[in-house]
Amino acid sequence: MYQISPETPSDEYEVEALYDLCFAPGRTALSSYRLRDGVPRVAGLCLVLRNEVGIVLAAIRFWPVRIGGYDALLLGPIAVHPTAQGEGLGALLMRDSLTRAAQLGWRRVLLVGDAPYYSRFGFQRLDAVEMPPPTNPDRVLGLELADGAWVGVEGVVERALP
Repeated sequence: MYQISPETPSDEYEVEALYDLCFAPGRTALSSYRLRDGVPRVAGLCLVLRNEVGIVLAAIRFWPVRIGGYDALLLGPIAVHPTAQGEGLGALLMRDSLTRAAQLGWRRVLLVGDAPYYSRFGFQRLDAVEMPPPTNPDRVLGLELADGAWVGVEGVVERALP
């Protein structure tokens, strides 16, 4: 049995340790991290998935961004502990968080990732949206949480100022 709950300040060390375990040491040098600098996470959407004894097996975070005057969510990072990968926990966390985002009134979600993996959740390439370099444009993906939410949204992704 798994429990999904919002990340709390006391989860910070365990979540960061999970991200360090799952990603390369230079993960914070990626351009997506520059969009997060000095911007608070969207607290109600940053979630942890724990097993029956309370160990964090997966985590997901969201950040607000702006694109051509429109608000969007930047999804990431999402990680599943290596011992639990392939069990569907990432998909469970993804679906839960996207449902919560729609319930909170968010209209669009952006991420940088592999289209073959994220297309199963409805993400598609965003040709008119540009992440800061050196991001590969083929990896810039978006999901509409409301019909037509990406129509007319174009330009460079920018930090959402607090």
